[in-house]
Amino acid sequence: KKNKLGFSCRFSDDHLSPLHPSALPPLFKEELRNKEAEEGGEVTLHCELTKAAPVEWRKDQRILKASDKYKMRQEGTKAELVIHEIAEEDA
Repeated sequence: KKNKLGFSCRFSDDHLSPLHPSALPPLFKEELRNKEAEEGGEVTLHCELTKAAPVEWRKDQRILKASDKYKMRQEGTKAELVIHEIAEEDA
């Protein structure tokens, strides 16, 4: 799901087997919420799925990679993105 800043949390359904059509795909249990942060600060975004699945974080359509600016963590159904050194282009 996408928040107003253009960041989104998406899951991959590649791990779902086409041989099991009754297998339900994961859904978003907790969607992204808008956060405020001061320039130069940091902000943490969270999303939660109904079942474990790999997630990817995006800014607009660009897939984010772990770096000094972006830290990603996932434990089971919960995923987190920490954005360091918030800048104007992050809005």
